Amino acid sequence: MRRIMILALAAALAGCGAKEASVSKPAAFNPESHLFLEEIEGKPALDWVKAENQRSLAILEAEPRYPQFYETALKIATSKARIPYGSLRHGYVYNFWQDAEHVRGLWRRTKLADYAAAEPKWDVILDVDKLAVEEKANWIYKGVSCLPPAYERCILELSDGGKDAVRLREFDVATKSFVAGGFDIPEAKSGIVWKDLDTLLVDTDWGAGSLTTSGYPFITKALKRGQALKDATEVFRGKESDVASGALAIEDTNGHRWFGVSEGLTFFTSAYSIFREPGGAPMPVPLPPKASILGVFADTLLVTLQQDWTPEGQAALKSGDLIGLSWSAFLKDGKLPKIEVELHPTDRQAVQDVSVTKSAVLITLSDNVAMKVMAFTKAGDRWTAKEIALPPKGSASVVYADEGETTAFLGFESYLEPDALYQYETGSGALKQIKSLPAWFDASPYVTEQFESTSTDGAKIPYFVVRRKTTELNGKNPTLLYAYGGFQVSQTPSYSGMIGKLWLEQGGVYVVANIRGGGEFGPAWHEAGLKTKRQIVYDDFISVAEALIAKKITSKDKLGAMGGSNGGLLMGVMFVQRPDLFKAIVCQVPLLDMLRFPKLGAGASWIDEYGDPDDAKHPEERAFLEKLSPYHNVKADGTYPEMYIETSTKDDRVHPAHARKMAKRLEELKQPFLYYENMEGGHSAAANQQETAHRVALEFSYLARKLFDGK
Repeated sequence: MRRIMILALAAALAGCGAKEASVSKPAAFNPESHLFLEEIEGKPALDWVKAENQRSLAILEAEPRYPQFYETALKIATSKARIPYGSLRHGYVYNFWQDAEHVRGLWRRTKLADYAAAEPKWDVILDVDKLAVEEKANWIYKGVSCLPPAYERCILELSDGGKDAVRLREFDVATKSFVAGGFDIPEAKSGIVWKDLDTLLVDTDWGAGSLTTSGYPFITKALKRGQALKDATEVFRGKESDVASGALAIEDTNGHRWFGVSEGLTFFTSAYSIFREPGGAPMPVPLPPKASILGVFADTLLVTLQQDWTPEGQAALKSGDLIGLSWSAFLKDGKLPKIEVELHPTDRQAVQDVSVTKSAVLITLSDNVAMKVMAFTKAGDRWTAKEIALPPKGSASVVYADEGETTAFLGFESYLEPDALYQYETGSGALKQIKSLPAWFDASPYVTEQFESTSTDGAKIPYFVVRRKTTELNGKNPTLLYAYGGFQVSQTPSYSGMIGKLWLEQGGVYVVANIRGGGEFGPAWHEAGLKTKRQIVYDDFISVAEALIAKKITSKDKLGAMGGSNGGLLMGVMFVQRPDLFKAIVCQVPLLDMLRFPKLGAGASWIDEYGDPDDAKHPEERAFLEKLSPYHNVKADGTYPEMYIETSTKDDRVHPAHARKMAKRLEELKQPFLYYENMEGGHSAAANQQETAHRVALEFSYLARKLFDGK
């Protein structure tokens, strides 16, 4: 497992004469020689990581721009002039806050009536920095789940160093302390739903045989107060082959909470069940596998479809539709009631989010990648819809909404307009802006444009270009191209002070590509790039890069690319498929070994996205992944740009071995690269704001080094 690849000299040609010379070349690639790098905390692996960190940091932190980049990024990351986004519960707005003095953060609250004030009076509930010192633990706050309607008893999620796995501990908001003898669930990838004050529905690691092949729970148990985990009562059991399953709660029109389970059959398919009777068997909800339950409003169960569906005896429904069915009729006998279509998006639209409140349903709709929020209300059998008057040509969104509240928080931002927060009263329709970010850079010299490139199959691929109005189309502009391209995640306009200060103000052009794999135009946009069809995602990205060059916005010597996680795979593919197109590539927390990804981190859960590399089960998918996998397709005689790879030791979602093994392969082939592994931070690669600033400063120092200075 810890073998080191030995580079062998090729034997001299038999009978070679004076003009012949022995040639040094690598031995045949043996991926098993790098398996030691999969041991996350293994000494040989960490020794290699530390050496690479030292080498790369010595280069990047020595860049002339780095000190200023870091100070600027830190100022933005730790600024108190930020919007304290929060959750509204029982008259209080709860917020988690980090700044220079509170590195790990404060969990705090203020009254709704005070929230709009420039300086609300915050009541600190928990100081995570203080807790970490007192308990001598590397605690990172990950979230909280509280019991309605009072929301005074909560389950806190605390992570060791930023991992997805968390310890769950019961906390009393009134006393600002952990509950003595309260619920305390050991570190695992767990989830809970409060059933009542003395009962939790828990999904966790119950011991051997209780996790799916993806590493998530598939058994839900009811845990009583004071009860040992081993004595909890099983209420649902999925299958080991599932991705995961978890308890859920649905609040109906009358404020009654119904409990159930969502079984993740694959990453994109689910089966829902509801416990109609306390202690009874779960009753299946008769929906197709690619459907998502969103909540209940006016006795209507709202569902989005990710597949075409023709219910028996009813009209055909299309993928992307928002549909509704009578909740009370379903509960009566478990049969499928008549389906009604609440919203049918056009080909260039997509439902991005649905939020249920006490008085309205708020629907976030993408319209050619511009986001707007619609308010839907229902009287009798009739729905009424209106667009909420948020600014146009950017990203309008629902920041927070809850089925038990009439007040919702909405947001708006664009590439050049800072985030603004609005308070929206769903009953009256009253809307007012209550907070906004400071403008971290002067946007007046810049313009945002939307263009389309043409991919290899003729599809039109939208992309946004943010540039100076005076930019000359001479091919000399340093340009950063960003994309994600997977898991139906949409890339919509967003404001970044760091990009403004560290890139636009330096003279750079910023581009975001809405390539397939995302959800900008609904499920079909995503499904076009699944499994063995995935090459089209990369062709889309290449088409945008080539369009930027054709428009003379930039050139191959001035074009850089950036992406993380699934976008990190995109960067790896660009590196091996089209190294001629890019001078710089920032490859963040990436997937790169596509033949072992199901064995690393949470990789098994992504087979539905990428395909299965198991040759015995899916030889055609294995063959495709062999050709795609960046780690396996680097060539000894290839000409590649110097790629900057970054990951996190604590990332238990995308295993750091992906980045490590790619870097090691480049090292063996004597190809240029830079590598940095944050020893904390989880999948975000940043455990606190200082590390975020450090990461961003390193990235833009690298980009400036390559694209401005031509190093």
